[in-house]
Parts: sequence; structure tokens; C-alpha cells
Amino acid sequence: MNTTPRLLNRIVLAVVGILLLATGAAGLVLLTLPAVAVWWGGAAPRVAQAIGDVRTATTLEGQADTWLWIALAAVLLVLIVLLVLWIAAQGRGRTGLFASVDARYPAPHGRHVGPPAGGSAGGRSSGTGSRGVQSEDEGTPGSVTITAAAAEQALKAALLERSELVGASVSTWQVRGVPGLWVRVFPRKGAAPYAVAAEVSRLVEALDRVTGYRTPVLISISSGTRVRWTRADRVS
Repeated sequence: MNTTPRLLNRIVLAVVGILLLATGAAGLVLLTLPAVAVWWGGAAPRVAQAIGDVRTATTLEGQADTWLWIALAAVLLVLIVLLVLWIAAQGRGRTGLFASVDARYPAPHGRHVGPPAGGSAGGRSSGTGSRGVQSEDEGTPGSVTITAAAAEQALKAALLERSELVGASVSTWQVRGVPGLWVRVFPRKGAAPYAVAAEVSRLVEALDRVTGYRTPVLISISSGTRVRWTRADRVS
């Protein structure tokens, strides 16, 4: 449910994996094939000479070393910034708002705004019209906001009361611009997954009725270390 850039992650992992695989394969070939080791022994001096020539060509007059080190430092700095941005892009999508609904609240009976209906301050009659009277149907504009923490805590408390569950977690995420719940439950050993899913669905529907807001829900039934080390209840 999060907005993790999965395509970018796969590309980065593929590039890093290919580079590491090529480096490891080259080292393995040098260690296992004598002919390749002999070839590298003859080619290494020429490679070192080429690097020295490049270093000499890029050293400006009056400087002790090449300016390529400065360029390398700049490239590494840009790479660090890109990595920080890549890390920050992971797992986004959490929201602190569960629902926000605009509404109009009924006005108190007989409430007036403006001059009285029977006349004005100057003593002139206002006739039969009563523009100053606010209709009860109009009401007062306002909004109702339900935070994500309120919905999460209510649903989690209801889930933890179930004996067939070892643990549960609830979080709120943006799903196509709409707040949605991610419900993750950890059933005990021997608990039927379909029964757990039906019970979680029932509690989610109860939350919908209480809040008056129907939200997308992702239910994950997981197993972990806590489940494996928890003894199953025996019923005689």
C-alpha cells in the first residue's frame, strides 16, 4: 500500500548485483586460470602507465596533483545526495487522516440573524418578509475529522480481544488519494485462515458503521517468530 518506487529499486539492485557479480567473477578467474593470471601480469604495467599518463595530462601548471580527484569528489557527493533521496522515497504513503467529511449542523429552533421579523430599528414595518430568520434546514457549516490514530487504536483493540490472534497491527496509507487501512494479524497455531479473515472483515465493517466512512482495507495474515513460539490452546 505504500508508494515505494519498486521499478527504481529493481533497477538499482540489478545494476549493483551485476557489478558485484562481474567483480567476483573476474577475481575468481584470476585465481583459478593460470593463463589469465599471466595475461594480467603483463597487462597490469600498461594499465598503470596509462593511468599515470592521464594523471599527468590532467595536472594543471602549479598544482601538485590532478584535478580528477576534485571531479571524483563531486561525483561522489552527487551520488550521496541521490542515495539519500532514494532512501527517503522508500515506504512513503503513510497518512494521519482517516476521514474528513463536510457537514451542516442544524441551527437552534427560532434562531434569528439580523433585525427582528416584526420591524426595524427605525420603526418601519418589514412587512411579511423575514429575510433575517435563518431556516432550520440550512444549519451551520462545519466538518468532522477522524484521525488515523483513532481508527487504528479502535480496530487494534478489538482485534487483540480475539483469542485466536497472537498480535495485530493497523496502519493507515494513501491508496489512490484515499485513506486505506492495512490490517496485519498474527493468528495462533491451528487457527483457520478463512475464519480469521472473516472475523477481521466483521470488525472492519463494524468500524465502518461506527465512523460512517467506508475505507479500502488490505488484510494480511502473517506468521512470525512470536507465532511459532506461542503454544496452541488445548480444549478438552
